Amino acid sequence: MSELTYDIAIAGAGMAGASLGAELAPHAKVILLEAEDTPGYHATGRSAAFWEECYGGPEIVPLTLASGPYLDQGGFLTRRGAVYIGRSRDKDALDAFMGRFGTSGATIHRLSHAQLADKVPRLRTQWCDGIWEPACADIDVASLHQHYLSSYAKAGGVLVTSSRLSAAHRDQHVWHIKAGGQEICARVLVNAAGAWADDVARTSGVAPIGIDPKRRTVVQLRVAPEAASDLPLVLDINGSFYFKPENGRLWLSPHDEVPSQPCDAAPEELAVAEAIARLENVADWSVEHVERKWAGLRSFAPDRLPVYGFDRNAEGFFWFAGQGGSGIQTAPAAARLGAQLLLGLPADLMTAKLDAEIYSPLRFG
Repeated sequence: MSELTYDIAIAGAGMAGASLGAELAPHAKVILLEAEDTPGYHATGRSAAFWEECYGGPEIVPLTLASGPYLDQGGFLTRRGAVYIGRSRDKDALDAFMGRFGTSGATIHRLSHAQLADKVPRLRTQWCDGIWEPACADIDVASLHQHYLSSYAKAGGVLVTSSRLSAAHRDQHVWHIKAGGQEICARVLVNAAGAWADDVARTSGVAPIGIDPKRRTVVQLRVAPEAASDLPLVLDINGSFYFKPENGRLWLSPHDEVPSQPCDAAPEELAVAEAIARLENVADWSVEHVERKWAGLRSFAPDRLPVYGFDRNAEGFFWFAGQGGSGIQTAPAAARLGAQLLLGLPADLMTAKLDAEIYSPLRFG
């Protein structure tokens, strides 16, 4: 057998692959196969990430809450707070949100009109109702990703870049993998390829789950007057925008989810224009200049929940994908859970309250 023999090969070295690799490397011989020249080039490197307890839905809340202490103690969080806002006609949507998340463990409070105006002082008057989430924080995505890559390397993990998985087959309980001109053998093949997860499955002779990439656009604006640095993350209760301050500028997204093929995503001018138009209807800022614009792909399973676990019909094929827009904020707990499932380890303090079955690929039949 080739000298390039490992216990576990992970396709993808973005946040998903790097965090899982860091959890696995102390226990096994692991190789990370990254298709690009630089890990985290796609979704990880383009995230306007925040740790927001309700983001992704009630089923994601346990992963988010379990990840919070790790992120906070590691110095990766900067407290900001978040406000979901609505107009008088959005009262039912705000009530439904409170009902949906009220028993989830997230900390949320309804705001009066005066309280909302105090937290977001430049809101137009029709935006009169809101929900406050005090624990929301910015995430230093680059530092977190590098932390995981460094931890992985210190534990003996191997990283190879420019190594897109081009072929894989199972023989004699071993995966034989071709990637970047190398031939690799591994007992387990982990699919942490993000937007390319279904492609990796097909290449490996495994039935795809139906993980769909969707484009998300973000723009950096110079506005007048300058957005206050203590402005919270502001999200539309109907999901049509969010914005937050960033180093004297405003980061704004139209909260778009446009179906896309796996690719090097680029922003479309229509999405940028829609984002600015929505902002102008919400807040009294003058947009002076679009300084940057970018797009990334967020990838969802059919039920919009992540997929963690061994495939039912493919021996040694482990899914770690479909994390949508919550993959950064849930990375610590998801990686710990993934490693425990893969290695057969017991739950610990971080994962004790997680129900692994709801994230299992076995739910797809």
